[in-house]
Amino acid sequence: MSKNKKILSIQNIEFETLGTFEELFQSDGYRIENINAQTESIPMHEKDYDAIVILGGPMSVYDKLIYLEKEQQLIRDAIKSKVPVLGICLGSQLIAQATGGNVYKGQKKEIGWRNVTLNHNMQYDLFKGVKGKTMQVFQWHGDTYDLPSSATLMAYSEFYPQAFRVGTAVGIQFHLEVNYKTIEKWIQEYGEEISKENIKSEHILSGRKDMDIKDLYDKCKMVYSNFSRIMTSN
Repeated sequence: MSKNKKILSIQNIEFETLGTFEELFQSDGYRIENINAQTESIPMHEKDYDAIVILGGPMSVYDKLIYLEKEQQLIRDAIKSKVPVLGICLGSQLIAQATGGNVYKGQKKEIGWRNVTLNHNMQYDLFKGVKGKTMQVFQWHGDTYDLPSSATLMAYSEFYPQAFRVGTAVGIQFHLEVNYKTIEKWIQEYGEEISKENIKSEHILSGRKDMDIKDLYDKCKMVYSNFSRIMTSN
């Protein structure tokens, strides 16, 4: 693989990272350019990258932050140029808003281990290889979205849409990239939030942590493999 293969990773807060996706991209020979959106300029030359990944954070799309507005413009430009985009949590909300959807505060926060229902009946099935109609994932979000008419729904929960595709952009509301240390860090950083929600940390930390984290890692690898097909098809 060419040494010029490059991924742009945009972090909206320091401790929400690529996680498992980082090692998967690197194992395929990609160089990763990490940008802290709050302190560094958002690159606007989407064609310089083989894919763009936009990560999570506690801020909201409707906060009208300048760097989030720039990320939305980057998303629109990337889709127009057929550059693959992967948005996780806040990143998925930015894709939804950037492509004509609407992001707003949900009636119920989804935090912890939850099941989502998969839609396997579409081209470029992001969850191809995952057996069954549901899978357990890790959630941490309060905002949700109404998707644009151009979106293909790929997964949903009891309450909200959970994964979708618009052109070359894929949004995932949940987290496949985390490990146990990441979850512990988030419990520490977002302690005030879970306290307000009357959620106890032991309810977030799985009692079957080794099994659940290994299962999440395996699903992350499958989703990465399917996203790679989108990357190589454009």
